Amino acid sequence: MEISHQPCDRMDWDKLGYQVIPTDYMYIMKSNEDGTFSNGALVPFGPIQIEPHSSVLNYGQGLFEGMKAYRRVDGEVQLFRPEENALRMQMGAKRLLMVAPSVEQYMEAVKQVVAANKSWVPPCGKGALYIRPLLFGSGSVMGIAPAPQCTFLIYTNPICNVYKGRTSSLNLLVDDKLPRAFPGGTGGVKNIGNYSPVFEVTKEAKAKGFSDVLFLDATEHKYVEEVSSCNAFIVKGNVISTSPTLGTILPGITRNSILQLARDLGYQVEERKFSVDELLEADEVFCTGTAVGISEVGCVTYKNNRVEFKTGSDTVTQKLYDLITGIQTGALEDHKGWVVKID
Repeated sequence: MEISHQPCDRMDWDKLGYQVIPTDYMYIMKSNEDGTFSNGALVPFGPIQIEPHSSVLNYGQGLFEGMKAYRRVDGEVQLFRPEENALRMQMGAKRLLMVAPSVEQYMEAVKQVVAANKSWVPPCGKGALYIRPLLFGSGSVMGIAPAPQCTFLIYTNPICNVYKGRTSSLNLLVDDKLPRAFPGGTGGVKNIGNYSPVFEVTKEAKAKGFSDVLFLDATEHKYVEEVSSCNAFIVKGNVISTSPTLGTILPGITRNSILQLARDLGYQVEERKFSVDELLEADEVFCTGTAVGISEVGCVTYKNNRVEFKTGSDTVTQKLYDLITGIQTGALEDHKGWVVKID
C-alpha cells in the first residue's frame, strides 16, 4: 500500500465544503463470541454488507463518534484528544448494551485509517480530515434484543469548517416545543437515533434563514440545553457558563477542552442550568463541537424577539478559538498532552 503524505493534488482545497468526498481506505473490525474485538483491517473504501435482521437496522442499536485529523503548520498530521472519543464510545456502548473496542484498539484503528488517508488531510488552514468511527449491532435478531455481534467501522472525509471558516456568525432559533432529549433517554451519548428526530425542525428553521436550532429542556421548556449537534455557551463579564452533562447533554470533547482552557485564561467557568431569558442577557454566545469547532453566535430569536450578541476579534469567543485551533494545528505548543501525531 503506497501512501502519500502530502495533500492530494486532485483537490481544489480552496473550494472544500461539507460534501461527501470518499477517501481511499476505511477500517473494519468485528466482535467475537466472547465480546472481544480482533482481526481489524484496513480495506478499500466502499459499500458494506449488512443482514436485514441486524439490530442496527431494526432497532437503531448504534453509536458514532466525530473526530478530526489536522494538518499542522509544519505539514505533519495530528489528532486532538482521540482517547476521549474512545472512552465516550465505551460509555455509549454500555448504555446501548453493545461491546466496544478497547481504548488501545480504538486508537490504533484511528491512527491506521488516518495514516492510510493522509493525502486527504487538507493543507493547514483549509479544513480537516473528518473521522467517523461507527459502532453498531450488526448481528441478527428477531425479537427486540441487543445484537450478538457488533461491528466497528471508521471512514474519513475531508471538510472545511461547517460554517465556512467563521466567515459569518450563527443565527439561532430557539425551539420551546420540541425537546432534543429527555431525562432517562439517550441524549448523553452519541446514539444514532438522537439526530433524525430534529431534522424536520432544523429544516424548517433553515428555510427561514436561521443557521440552526437551540433546544430547551424537556421538563420546564425554559432551560438551554444544546444546539442540534453542538454544545452552547454564554459569556457574561468574566463568567463563562454551559449546561451540565446530566444525561440530556452530550459530554462534548471540544466543550471539555474549552472549559479547561477558559480556566487557564482566568475566566470563571460554570457548568449549571441557565434559562433562555438569561441567555438573551448574555454578552456573547458561542457553540462548540468537533464539526463546528468554536462558532460565535451573532443573534438568537425567541418568540419573535431577536437579540444580537457581541462578535468579532475583540471577544472571549475569539480568544478561545485562537487558542484551541492553535493547539490543534500545531501553531501553539500543546502543554496538556492533548495532541497525537500520526507517523
